[in-house]
Amino acid sequence: MSFSNIGDILISKDNKLNLNKKMEILEIVSYNQTEKITEVTFRLVNDEEDMLRTDVIENEYFDEFGFDFLLPMTDFLFEDEGEDQNDDFWDYIDEDDLKSFLNEYYVVYPEKLPDAEYE
Repeated sequence: MSFSNIGDILISKDNKLNLNKKMEILEIVSYNQTEKITEVTFRLVNDEEDMLRTDVIENEYFDEFGFDFLLPMTDFLFEDEGEDQNDDFWDYIDEDDLKSFLNEYYVVYPEKLPDAEYE
């Protein structure tokens, strides 16, 4: 199989996108999700250990890419009527799912990949 290299994206002759290893997410350091945005800090495979990348992604992109973990968890957490419900409390995001989303997101939008910064 032969590839064309366009920046950090490899496109095979059958037009399948392949993530170049230097763009692959190695580790999710932290994330914070609100109703409209998700802020995520991560490292790529080729980043140095003391380098981090932080991005703020609009949550509409999760739906666009078929990732559905933006639903509130209030139904079963706050069964006691006396308990205050927190509308900003969102479902737990599995880090493997978040890495998968980010890898796909940066293949489609490579220009949105944030620059690495030293801690």
